[in-house]
Amino acid sequence: MNFNKIIASIFGIGFLKGGGTYAAIVTCGGIWLLWKTPALQNPLYLLAITIIITLWGVYVSNKVEPDWGEDSSRVVIDEVAGMLISVLFLPQTLYFLIGGLVLFRFFDIVKPLGIRKMEALPSGTGVMMDDVLAGVYSNVLLWVGYFVWVKFGQ
Repeated sequence: MNFNKIIASIFGIGFLKGGGTYAAIVTCGGIWLLWKTPALQNPLYLLAITIIITLWGVYVSNKVEPDWGEDSSRVVIDEVAGMLISVLFLPQTLYFLIGGLVLFRFFDIVKPLGIRKMEALPSGTGVMMDDVLAGVYSNVLLWVGYFVWVKFGQ
């Protein structure tokens, strides 16, 4: 297996049944470690990682498409990017991490509100952008929930 396939499948996770969910769960573990490492708690680190993963995802998705086909289920780097986006700049708690996972997987699987239309974008861009938008929707809902909780929950 070549390097692009290893990265696109996140070290083979994409070959598992339900690989997208597994990739998102593994990403949660990475996010949690990042959040709990004092030197890396600045949210700009997570933003930088998210941008790099997203751009790298477009690149490797383009590279593996000739062998694996269009938007192959083996490509799960898109789930990593979407999961990262779902918790960007939120309070670093287990509640937001689990909420981000649940909401992101919901939006990624159901694909409402224009998410499915993102798949029509060309090649690796389409592979990544539906998950990016699912992550954005998840993040927005978590922020709304946070502000409602702060305003009315106490």
